[in-house]
Amino acid sequence: MILYTSALSFLGLGAQRPEPEWGLMLNDSRKFVQTAPWTMFYPGLALTVTVLAFNLLGDGLRDYLDPRLRVGRG
Repeated sequence: MILYTSALSFLGLGAQRPEPEWGLMLNDSRKFVQTAPWTMFYPGLALTVTVLAFNLLGDGLRDYLDPRLRVGRG
């Protein structure tokens, strides 16, 4: 959902100014990519790390809590 919300904000269909949203930050920083690339790098990095962390957390919880996977464990 975080990725979808950011994508909609990037396209202009999600949150509007002055709402702090990573997709909106990425869209606003496109005009500065030649002179100040860090304005696009940090919101993109935060979005990537957050989505990856939730994916890894979800996979870990599924592996731990799924009873079908526990059958083979000793």
